[in-house]
Amino acid sequence: MNRRPLIVAAAAVGVLATAAFALPKLPDLPPSLVADKIDSKVYKEAGERFASASDAPTGEQAPFALPSWIPKDATDVRVRIGTSGEAKMIRFTLGATPLDAPQCDTGTPKPMNVPALHAKWWPDSLQEGARAECRGTHQYQVAVRGKQVYAWTDGTPSPSSAVPRDDAAPAPRTQG
Repeated sequence: MNRRPLIVAAAAVGVLATAAFALPKLPDLPPSLVADKIDSKVYKEAGERFASASDAPTGEQAPFALPSWIPKDATDVRVRIGTSGEAKMIRFTLGATPLDAPQCDTGTPKPMNVPALHAKWWPDSLQEGARAECRGTHQYQVAVRGKQVYAWTDGTPSPSSAVPRDDAAPAPRTQG
């Protein structure tokens, strides 16, 4: 008599019984929390979403702080950062205030790498609409598509930034 089917059936019943007992004891983890953990550990990225720019943290050193050139009445603000560097992607919807801050140039932006970050809300290509270069602590490339604004930085410090970087050489002293 072949006992193999009986052994397989008994093992399957044992696995199912164990799962039925253990699964109700597991904590409920929302899918977004699981995705956030994977993004953080595997991809070294993190993301936040704010209803408006005024809901975002303040202070240039906070990871999800917005640059000062983003209008305070901007809504649906999404921020994606690299946790192992200073790369950042930002998307927001313009309110009544236009994007014409003094920190934004109207000329052709300098070439800058698009950060190697991943977000479902980020378009595949931003060649159309890329226009301004905005500066705060970092230089940002900006593309405007209707009311949607996409801004990104690879962490390049702004020439006008007074915030010293750890890896930057000290400025030479001048006499005078």
